[in-house]
Amino acid sequence: MTLILKNVTLNVGVNTHIYPSDLELRDTGFNILLGTTLAGKTTLMQIMAGLIKPTTGEIWFGGRNVTGTSVQKRNVSMVHQQFINYPNMNVFENIASPLRVIGMSKAEVTRQVESIAEILKMTPMLGRKPAELSGGQQQRTALARALVKRADLVLLDEPLANLDFKLREELREELPKMFENRGCCVVYATTEPMEALLLGGHTACLNEGRITQFGRTGKIYREPENLKTAQVFSDPPINTAPVTKQDNRIILNDKVNWILDKDLHKMADGPYILGIRPHHILPFETDGKSAQIDGKILVTELSGSESTIHFNMDGLSWVSQASGIHAFDRETINSFYIQTDKCLYFDNNEQLVRA
Repeated sequence: MTLILKNVTLNVGVNTHIYPSDLELRDTGFNILLGTTLAGKTTLMQIMAGLIKPTTGEIWFGGRNVTGTSVQKRNVSMVHQQFINYPNMNVFENIASPLRVIGMSKAEVTRQVESIAEILKMTPMLGRKPAELSGGQQQRTALARALVKRADLVLLDEPLANLDFKLREELREELPKMFENRGCCVVYATTEPMEALLLGGHTACLNEGRITQFGRTGKIYREPENLKTAQVFSDPPINTAPVTKQDNRIILNDKVNWILDKDLHKMADGPYILGIRPHHILPFETDGKSAQIDGKILVTELSGSESTIHFNMDGLSWVSQASGIHAFDRETINSFYIQTDKCLYFDNNEQLVRA
């Protein structure tokens, strides 16, 4: 089943919530909507489901124009970040409800519910009411109900946000397996670039109601077409700075410059925007080929396995992220090393400069 959006827009009064959008989402692998809160992910999903009618454009699903078709007449499952369950039913009945609607036999209902409950580690909770569950358990109930329905279109709106870390990690691995060979189109919304990379498939990056790029997840991460996409697909935020290309060198400031990769020597001389992700700026040198910069420490965040260091460099607030523990005193000046082969360069229109 292929879901196609053709020039879809949404206006509410004088405000544009979704700008002209074209997408073709397939039933192989996950289709990810990646963007910050209020980027338009949930609104776009509601349009896909038929909960909201677009202002202009068409929605095609399985070769049929479903733009004016109500959600009740579509075989759609949607899991919201804020879980929704039937409070008067126990967990078993909540999960079983869509199967009973289609007239599935009692024995098969039991088999299906018990199977999905085992995967989501919910078997001991099947007899409980939602009010007796934690928030994460209620979210798993809503997720189980959506998974068991066997819908043609499954919309998952940050479905793991309310789960504990360990279960979230496990489900990120399990979810793609659950949908293998099911022939349904799966759309997954997230604010987390790392989650998008872990799930793979294809990703649409959203920024303030605009799709900035769509394609294979790994390729978009490595080769963002524009600065907006690079900013959406980086956590912590990508570091940026104005630079100048002169001959075969990139000049960051009076003290820092480096030789440009040969593949980019054909770039015209002049101003560009440098983009460098935090994990490519390290508080130590790795190969002797990095460009050294000095920065004043603003704050250091230690997570146990990695260090995130915020520092000021010539008036720019930058971030370094490195594995291991690297503690620095606030207001001290320390050296950092830019892995120059990982730098991205954008022109004055914020488009990526390619080799």
